[in-house]
Amino acid sequence: MYLVELGQGVLALIDETAGYGNTNVGLVIDEDGLTVIDTVATPSRAMAVRVRISELTAELELPIKRVVLTSSRVPFTGGSTTFWQAAFYGSESTSEQLDAPINHQAIQQLLPDLAQSYHDGFVTRPITHTIADPAWLTPAALGLPLPGESPGNLVVQLPGTDTVFAGALASFGTTPLAFDGDPARWADSLEGLLDLGTTIVPGHGPPGGAADVADLVGYLRACVEVDGDVTALPAGPWDQWTDRRFDAVNVERAARMARGDSDTPQEMFKLLGFA
Repeated sequence: MYLVELGQGVLALIDETAGYGNTNVGLVIDEDGLTVIDTVATPSRAMAVRVRISELTAELELPIKRVVLTSSRVPFTGGSTTFWQAAFYGSESTSEQLDAPINHQAIQQLLPDLAQSYHDGFVTRPITHTIADPAWLTPAALGLPLPGESPGNLVVQLPGTDTVFAGALASFGTTPLAFDGDPARWADSLEGLLDLGTTIVPGHGPPGGAADVADLVGYLRACVEVDGDVTALPAGPWDQWTDRRFDAVNVERAARMARGDSDTPQEMFKLLGFA
């Protein structure tokens, strides 16, 4: 991971390896302690992040007081137990999903390169503070629930640095996964991000801005427009993205949601080896 300084007391640790299992971490430094945004995919990776944070803030002697989870998905929550003593913030949807039993086999199938981390003893940290409406998490950081890759993603706006940690709401260079979201509403949420800040730190990929958001919106709108036919997806910037295995899931989900059907796409079950 490489470090990006976004302003006074606002840092990002960026995973330079593209792919669904590789995620970024935000760090906000306040007088009362540190706020970590997302916890990467596995406990071992999270421990490395924790060590890096300790090195960066050693002179301040501040505790990690808060962790904000932008999604319930394992790439963002898999290392959460590494920060057990912190308060955990997330949307009501994320809280409900993290309280449900873990399907270890499904996670192993989705992230085969990291499968050994998702043994039967693997758990995630539950949410302790739910965010249902815009709320100040710290004097510098505003938490905003938005629908995206799930019904309840959470983004963190840092008005003082004109930055938004979009987390799971944004993927730059990596194909998103919308099996539980609504691609049309997701695109709508993304179009509002630039009203919150001009620098967008995605969950996957390097920090970006308007052009990167437009590419992602274009992909999601295309998934809606092809009306269930994945072979009709047009060419676009997404042709260079990783994880195109998610195209069929996203296209089916978009078609189902357009018809008022919120069932999990059959293509998702196929992806997980259950169909």
